[in-house]
Amino acid sequence: MNHSTRIEASEPGHGEDILIVGAGLAGLFLALRLAPRKCTVIAPAPLGEAASSAWAQGGLAAALDPMDTAASHAADTVAAGAGLVDPIIARLIAEEGPARVLDLIEMGVPFDRTDEGALALSLEAAHSVPRVARVAGDLAGKAIMGALTAAVQAADHITLKWPFRAVGLLQDDNGRIAGAVVRDRKGNLSPLTARETVFCTGGSGGLFRVTTNPPQSRGDALAMAWSAGALIADPEFVQFHPTAMDVGLDPAPLATEALRGEGAILLDRKGEPFMHRYHKDAELAPRDEVARAIHSERTAGRGAFLDATEAVGQDFPAHFPTVFAACMAAGIDPRVKPIPVAPAAHYHMGGVVADMWGRSTLDGFSVCGECASTGAHGANRLASNSLLEAVVFASRIADRLREADLNQPAKSAGDVPDDLPADALQTLRLGMAEKCGVVRDAVGLASLLEQIDTLAVQHGDARALSASRLMAASALSREESRGGHYRSDFPETMDTALRTFARLPAEPAKAEATT
Repeated sequence: MNHSTRIEASEPGHGEDILIVGAGLAGLFLALRLAPRKCTVIAPAPLGEAASSAWAQGGLAAALDPMDTAASHAADTVAAGAGLVDPIIARLIAEEGPARVLDLIEMGVPFDRTDEGALALSLEAAHSVPRVARVAGDLAGKAIMGALTAAVQAADHITLKWPFRAVGLLQDDNGRIAGAVVRDRKGNLSPLTARETVFCTGGSGGLFRVTTNPPQSRGDALAMAWSAGALIADPEFVQFHPTAMDVGLDPAPLATEALRGEGAILLDRKGEPFMHRYHKDAELAPRDEVARAIHSERTAGRGAFLDATEAVGQDFPAHFPTVFAACMAAGIDPRVKPIPVAPAAHYHMGGVVADMWGRSTLDGFSVCGECASTGAHGANRLASNSLLEAVVFASRIADRLREADLNQPAKSAGDVPDDLPADALQTLRLGMAEKCGVVRDAVGLASLLEQIDTLAVQHGDARALSASRLMAASALSREESRGGHYRSDFPETMDTALRTFARLPAEPAKAEATT
């Protein structure tokens, strides 16, 4: 049985100039910054409806306070990344971040202000000073996406096409990327050629049973780029947000980290605080530490609850409207009752390798945002650095492409694997959560890889399976614990910090990433 379809682009020269795949913060900011150069943005849903960016609660980290410095922000980024952050990239995003925040303000983003009119900056875990710009407490992502959507809709150099989902890359005989194969709402496949293709497609959280991401975020960019021969880095590093609301919803609502920054406390079922037993910084420990602590408490049967009744209390509706609404919808009044929480797949630190200008290792193909691996996040992303990285690199890609002389695509083609059926996808998500989740070991990971191969025999090497295999194989290969990757059978961190790099070999189904 054939599990894939080959699509050929027979009329090179009649496609797009710059094709942006994805309409989250990275994609829209890039499109706006490209002006006056024309570009096309494709999205699977109306703007803002399928992007993780709109769900971001914390905000955007930048050294905006007069007493803060880019050097301090970069140092915090490097420290959080557990030895794998590229210090040059950390300094780059820290230095360019404040200017990008000003760009967003000019685009209409209403960041919170103090009574004196300065930006109101919040403290989040592993930051040495308050530097997170927020909107209405926990509405940063929604507000940023709202402002960018309005700006994009008013821009005459941007063409919006939806609902289209990229399901494969078009490639010519020389390996150059020449656009994407897209699927419309009726399931029809068609080639969309372009001189330059930029993936801004988000992360991989939807591969896990419990996630804070939109369900469509299943590592598609990782799988498509891998299949085309792009270099992939650090796919084993997934950040599990420690405080997703444990209320039985898929995806899980998020209880923003800013709650702990305001003084919310983690309690067990008996109402006893526990974080002090796990880390000296207690509730403000790095995310991976808090996630493992909550995982341990839940595994031991003690449960985990976030108590903000004193820290926030009656101010919940005004200060954290998103969290308050989600709690009330689940029958929990956070003003008077602690919120049940559990770790959830939240952010993928790994991705398609990109240089400091957003170029992948394939000609004609750039990547930006969560699907990219720039070296900014290492083994553990610093809180609220994701929106920062997205706008900094989107701007850099725009600067590179705005007046670039791009090659006309040659005759090209792409293979599109079948999607994984719903029941098989749920089986995969459960296996990823149980065996490639907060705590991992060799037995579980090997079992997961066997399960992935079995599903591939049954259904073909679907994108979800390719992305999951990369993550699980890399996690099995890394015999240490570092950042978001914790191996119970290798709990120590090696003295030498090595990144994982993987590229398609002759037999992708047998691939194992090596550090």
